[in-house]
Amino acid sequence: MADEVVLVDEISYPSKYTTTKPLPLLGHGITDMEIHFLQVKFYSIGVYLDPEIVGHLQQWKGKSAKELEENDDFFDALISAPAEKVVRLVVIKEIKGAQYGVQIESAVRDRLAADDKYEEEEEEALEKIVEFLQSKYFKKHSVITYHFSADSQTAEIVVSLEGKDDSKFVVENANVVETIQKWYLGGSRAVSPSTIASLANTLSVELSK
Repeated sequence: MADEVVLVDEISYPSKYTTTKPLPLLGHGITDMEIHFLQVKFYSIGVYLDPEIVGHLQQWKGKSAKELEENDDFFDALISAPAEKVVRLVVIKEIKGAQYGVQIESAVRDRLAADDKYEEEEEEALEKIVEFLQSKYFKKHSVITYHFSADSQTAEIVVSLEGKDDSKFVVENANVVETIQKWYLGGSRAVSPSTIASLANTLSVELSK
């Protein structure tokens, strides 16, 4: 079947990701930055969501993609909706695990501190994530998958490196789990505007049905 793979910046993403059930790919994009007038791409992102999530977003029915894209309340509702979510990153520009770990740590810490939710437990949870990523080296096409449970209490991080067994780590601090979701799915506060635009596009179509 031709629709089994979706190309995101020349990287193949399966159109469905199976956890407890198949989740369709509802949004995708990349993270990039302009350095000395050159576009440097860091990784591609695919977002898989339980289709039931649409039932929790009915108050935005009939809104255009643009309206959704610019509405952070919509993305907050998407994050807090009791539905499974998977964010799959595929590395474009190779990076040391330690560097990626520091990126997550500072992004999550800053957001938690701004919300007055950064306590010892959160600090400890972030340190464990950094420790898990520390020794890894993400070559091009390495995969990092975040699987967020329907109740958003836990997140499993799975790292797939070429020629090695997958390694897994479970984040059990709900504030950290929620904030990682905000980093990837949080509307204007998210790391990849192209992913947010893509999600808004798909979900506005789903909500118009």
